[in-house]
Amino acid sequence: MHEPKILRVDTLGEPAYDSPLKGQISRFYNGEAISTGDRTKDFAKIESIADIEYFELAGPRAKLFYNPAEVTVGIVTCGGLCPGLNDVIRSLTFCCLQSYGVKRVLGFKYGYEGLVAKFYHYPIELTTDTTDEIHEKGGTILKSSRGPQDTDEIINTLVHYNVNILFTIGGDGTQRGARDIVEGVKKRNLPIAVVGIPKTIDNDVDLIQRSFGFETAVEATWDIITNAHSEAKAYRNGVGLVRLMGRESGWIAASAALANSNVNFCLVPEVPFDLHGPKGFLGVLKQRLRAKEHAVIVVAEGAGQNLFKETLGTNKSGNKNLNDIGLLLRDEINAFFKEEGMEINVKYFDPSYNIRSRRANANDSMYCLRLGNNAVHAAMAGKTNMIVGLHHDRLVHLPIPMIGKRKTIDPQSWFWQTVLQATHQPASMVNG
Repeated sequence: MHEPKILRVDTLGEPAYDSPLKGQISRFYNGEAISTGDRTKDFAKIESIADIEYFELAGPRAKLFYNPAEVTVGIVTCGGLCPGLNDVIRSLTFCCLQSYGVKRVLGFKYGYEGLVAKFYHYPIELTTDTTDEIHEKGGTILKSSRGPQDTDEIINTLVHYNVNILFTIGGDGTQRGARDIVEGVKKRNLPIAVVGIPKTIDNDVDLIQRSFGFETAVEATWDIITNAHSEAKAYRNGVGLVRLMGRESGWIAASAALANSNVNFCLVPEVPFDLHGPKGFLGVLKQRLRAKEHAVIVVAEGAGQNLFKETLGTNKSGNKNLNDIGLLLRDEINAFFKEEGMEINVKYFDPSYNIRSRRANANDSMYCLRLGNNAVHAAMAGKTNMIVGLHHDRLVHLPIPMIGKRKTIDPQSWFWQTVLQATHQPASMVNG
C-alpha cells in the first residue's frame, strides 16, 4: 500500500505538552489531509493514486510543542491596508490569551521596521481589553510599512523580547521576509515558530482560494459602480469609468462586474487590449455609445500597462510601480471622441483607498477569526515556515516556499467567460 504524499510543513520538534483546549473542544486534528489538486480536472490525469499530493488540514492539536505559560507571542502587519487586519490581530490575541493562556502578546508597530532596534518602534502589549473592539474599525492598530529589513536585526529583537512565536500578516513580500526569518533562526538553532496569515486584497496568492478582505472589497464596489452607472445615464454619451485594485490579477474588477450587472467593459491585466484600430477598445466603446448612449467601464489598476512608453521601477516591497491606467483611459476617451466630433461626458471614480481602509464585512470577519485561531493552533504545536489559508473550502497548512507565482484569471476559464457574457464586451479587443 502506498503512503499518501502529504506536503507537511516544518515542525520545531516533538510535541510534549497537553493542549489546554481539552475539555473545551470535542475534536483534535491529527494527520487529516486534503488533496492539492483541482478535483474537477487534475484527477482525470492521474495514473496512480500514489501520485496524489495532499496538504495537512489546519486545526487544534492535542499535543503542543510549547508550554503555553512560558510563551511570548509577537504579531506584525506589513504592506498595504486591507479590510480585516484588525480582525486577525484580535483573533490571534484572544486565542493566544484566552484559549491557550500564553504569558503575553506583543504587537510590533510599523511592519518589519518595528522589529529593528534603530527605528525605536517599541512594541505594545496586546490584551483582550485593548483589542476588544478593534474589529469594528478599518486599518491596523499596529500600523504598517513596506520593504524588507535586516533579518539578523529582526531576530535580535525577537530574542531580546523572548518571543517564541511570530505571526506575520502580509502579502508575498511579507512572507518572503518570514521565510528569511525562519532560515535565520534555524542557523542560530532557536526554537522560534514563524507562521503567516496571507494578506492581499487582490486575492492573488497562489493556492489560496480566497484571501481575507477580498469579499469586503467586492461588496464595496457595488455602490460605486451603481453611482457610476447613474452618472453615465444622466448625460448624453455618458461614461462611468471606475478604477479598482488589481496589480497583476483582475479578481476584484471581474468579480465586481459580475456582482453589479451594470458593467459594460471589464479590463484586467490578464487580457490585453488595444486602444485604437478596428478591434480596439475605443472603437468598440463608440459602437456601445451609438447603441445605448451610455457605458460603464471597470478597469483593474494593472491592466493596459503595455500602453505606456515608460516603466516606473519598483516600490520598497519590490513590486513594480504602475502607470495610472484610469487617467490614461479618461484622457484617451476624451481625445478620441473630440476627434470623432461626438459629445462625451466621462465621470472618473478611483475609490481604492476608500475600499482598502474599511472594516471587514461579516463573512470576512468570520474568516479572519478562523484564520487567526488556526494560525495559533499551528504555532503552538510547533509548526513553522508556513501560512494558513483556504484551499478547496478547507483551512490548510501551506509551506511558505510553495507560495510563489500569483494566482491570475485564466482567460479561457468559465469564470472569465461569465464576465464576457455579463458585460457583452468582445472576447478580444486586440488588432491582428
